[in-house]
Amino acid sequence: MQKKSPRPSNTLPQLGDLELTLLKALWDAPDQSAHALRQKLPAAHSSSLSTVQSTLERLHRKHLVQREKRGHAYTYRARLGRPELLGKLLGGVIRQLHTGSLEPILSSFVDFADRFDDETLEQLDALVQQRLEQRGDQ
Repeated sequence: MQKKSPRPSNTLPQLGDLELTLLKALWDAPDQSAHALRQKLPAAHSSSLSTVQSTLERLHRKHLVQREKRGHAYTYRARLGRPELLGKLLGGVIRQLHTGSLEPILSSFVDFADRFDDETLEQLDALVQQRLEQRGDQ
């Protein structure tokens, strides 16, 4: 009997530091082997090849990376782009903490954007205006 792979769920699992570091490396340069990824790890995340391989296996089971057999090794690439993963992570946090009112969420987001500079708030305003215009066209 063939084992079925689980379907991806709408909720994302928690990600550890090494998992996030490997995802960042795959966004920068997709289709890398575990060995190549290990070579590119910053000193703070230096790990054995078997640790990198098991971490990539976890990311594969979490449906966050896809892999392809090439010769004797797999090459990996991220299934989700950085913006898509960020959106899903933020959405998950919002779903967990949502109390019915969007005001605290929106206010917190604006407060976070305000920590950077005026240009960031202007970009946020431009994105909101663009979305409103898109809705008006529909």
